[in-house]
This record gives sequence, structure tokens and C-alpha cells, in this order.
Amino acid sequence: MALIGILGGMGPLATVDFMERLIALTCSAGASRDQQHLPLLVAHLPHIPDRSEALLGTGENPLPALLSGIDMLNRNEVELIVIPCNSAHHWYDAMRAKSRAPIIHIAEASVAALPPGVRRVAALATGGTFHSGLYQRILAARGFESVEPDAATQRHIDACIREVKAGEIEASTGHLAAALDWLVDQGAQAAVLGCTELPLAARPMKAPSIPMIDSTLELARATVSYGLSRGWNRAL
Repeated sequence: MALIGILGGMGPLATVDFMERLIALTCSAGASRDQQHLPLLVAHLPHIPDRSEALLGTGENPLPALLSGIDMLNRNEVELIVIPCNSAHHWYDAMRAKSRAPIIHIAEASVAALPPGVRRVAALATGGTFHSGLYQRILAARGFESVEPDAATQRHIDACIREVKAGEIEASTGHLAAALDWLVDQGAQAAVLGCTELPLAARPMKAPSIPMIDSTLELARATVSYGLSRGWNRAL
């Protein structure tokens, strides 16, 4: 039986949201009974040190814990690894080198989903992810121009993420709306929700003024496509 390994817990609610997306997408692809879903092995590891703090130079390096999680999935012989945390992908190359299985890159999948005709893109992410330049590099490589938040807007984004981690979705939505308003005023034509907490904050929003790319959804789409194309939804 082929297993998809999820390196999760970063954060806990975002990991559950990702799993729900996987199941919903598999149902949309025709699954109607347990045996038609994709086998998953979830390493839910919330004690991995904060990725954003590490990237900003204020926290412990999470790479040893990330690699320990990869080792756990290696021992269980998973055939694909997915990590529903954008900030963790700063260490993608090191994790990929450690992994026996391919790892889908959440930021690559998200940028690939931007609609035609868009040029100026805002990638909303943790302060650490923004500081690392992860999305800016991928956007530039694909011919997009980044619209970057100012300090006040980044504070709204960071507050939004904190509120989701604390389960305060209503408060998080207000911070996200304020950040998007400023970015649209700066000419953003689309936004990538480049932290897996942000789609949870966006869910209550009605009629956003620009297209929003949901990184959790795009990672789930890529995962389901990979698994279904290999027949992993069929019990042997």
C-alpha cells in the first residue's frame, strides 16, 4: 500500500484543514467509500520550533526537528511527502535531500495557480517567510512582480496568523482584510495566501477584491493529483 506522508502540526489547525481539503477533493474525483480514498500517514509535530522566528534570527533552528520528522516518514516507507507549512519550505532542499520520497513544494504549486493576465502579485506570509524571500524568488522566476507589504501591513498579516493559531478566526479575518486593502491600493492584482493559517482567516470573507490563491488548497490539489494518477486510491 502506497502511503502519503504529511509532515504537519505547523500549525495544528492548518494541518487538519489540509486533510479536509484532501478528502473533499478525492470525493470530488469520485470517491464514495472509504476504500476509494488516499492512504495517509500524518506526523503531527507541533513542537517543531517556530519557523518564522528562526528565519528572523530570534528563535531556534527548526531544521533538526524537521529532518527528524522526515526520518519518521522515511522509516514508514511513504512514497510522497507533503508539508502544509509555507515557512518550512525555506529548508526544502535539506528536507528533500533527507527524504526517500519526493516532496511537493507548496510555494511552487501556489504560484503555478495564479490566473492568466496577472502581473503584480502580493504574497502574504509570515514575517520570516517574507524576510527569507521564498515567494519573491519564485514569483520573479515566473515573470511576476512582487507587491510587498509595508511594516504596518506585515503586522496585520502576523496578527492574523497568530489569531488563527489561537482559534480566533473572526479576529483573524479583520487583520487579513486590512492587509489586503493596503496591498490592493499598491496595485496588487492577485494575492497568494502563503501561510496555511491564512486560508482559514479568508474563509468568512465575501467577494474579495482580487483573486486569492489558497496555498493549502493548491498543495492538496497537487497531492490528490499525484496520488490518483498512480492509483493509490484503489485498495489492493
